Amino acid sequence: MLEVEVRYRYTDRAGLIARMTAWGAAHAQNRTDVDSYFNAPDRDLKVSDEAFRLRRVGNTNCLTYKGPKRDAETKTRTEIEVALGDGDEIAADTERLLLALRYQPIVVVRKQRQVYRFTRGGFQMEACFDDVERVGSFIELEIMAEEDQYESAKGVLLQTAADLGLTEKETRSYLGMVLAANNKGG
Repeated sequence: MLEVEVRYRYTDRAGLIARMTAWGAAHAQNRTDVDSYFNAPDRDLKVSDEAFRLRRVGNTNCLTYKGPKRDAETKTRTEIEVALGDGDEIAADTERLLLALRYQPIVVVRKQRQVYRFTRGGFQMEACFDDVERVGSFIELEIMAEEDQYESAKGVLLQTAADLGLTEKETRSYLGMVLAANNKGG
C-alpha cells in the first residue's frame, strides 16, 4: 500500500474541525504515539530516504518500514506495517532483537494525536492533528491507496488541503524535525 500524505502547520484547529465535520468527518480517537526510530546495519536509511520504527500507541506495538518519498508535492511512500503483540514486554523484546541485529537507535518521537476520519473523492481519509514534542503542532491528511490509485488519491488530498485553506506545507518528517531540534540543542 501507498501512504499518500501531506502535512501542514495551522493556526485554527477548531475552524478546520468544523469544516471537516460539515463534510461528515467523525472524531475517531485521541492517542499518544511513541515512535522509536532505528538505522539499519547495512545502509544509512537517512541517505536512502527510508525510515524504520517501533511504534507504541498505548499498549499496542508495531514495526513500520517507510520507503523513499515518491514526489515533492506529497509525502507519498510505500508503507509496510507489521503488528506485534501488545505490552511493555513485547516492546522491550523487540528493541533487544533489533539491537542484537545491529540496528542503531536514532531518536524517539513523541506526539499527541487527534484523529478524524471522512470520505472525500471516493477515498477514506484521515486528518490527524499532531502535537509533536519539541517541534510543534501540525495537521496531516492521509489516504492509504493502491498503486493504481496514486494519482487520484494525490489529487483528492491536495484539493482537500486547498479546500481547508492550508498553505504552510511542511515537507520534513517528524523524525527529521526532531533530529534538527536536537542538533540545535532546542
